[in-house]
Amino acid sequence: MTFWTLSAWADEAAMKAFMLSGVHRKSMPKLMEWCDEASVGHWLQETADLPDWKEAHRRMVEEGRMSKVRYPSAAQVAKQIAGPRD
Repeated sequence: MTFWTLSAWADEAAMKAFMLSGVHRKSMPKLMEWCDEASVGHWLQETADLPDWKEAHRRMVEEGRMSKVRYPSAAQVAKQIAGPRD
């Protein structure tokens, strides 16, 4: 099972407010147990247009970071991020 999410925020303050509140704050500590692969990336866009999945993957590979998980897969250990499916 693979899940990708892509979120856009008006500014960094709005993103951080979401990260530190509600369901997100309660569920993120469980990520270590639920996932064997996880990564996160953060960048600023020149325009309000969202990147397509291929561009988001490229940015994750180049600029993202691996999240800590308790039972990492071989790909997680090797810092390999699978691309999105067409």
